[in-house]
Amino acid sequence: MRPSLRQKAIAVCNEKIAKRGDTVGLSFYAFFANKNDNPELLMEAATWWIETHKLNHFEKARKIKDMIESTL
Repeated sequence: MRPSLRQKAIAVCNEKIAKRGDTVGLSFYAFFANKNDNPELLMEAATWWIETHKLNHFEKARKIKDMIESTL
């Protein structure tokens, strides 16, 4: 996952956790606007989420943040 996507994902996770607590769930779509303006980046996130890590559609934001940070 490219650094800019990692930073964006961590920021989104932090925002969701701050608003709704440690148990909040999200999907990789949360890292993007409601329009497909960067399909390459969307596919990169989908590949990381679905193919690489075999995650469910919704996962805990804390889990995703920890996974991303552990690879920095």
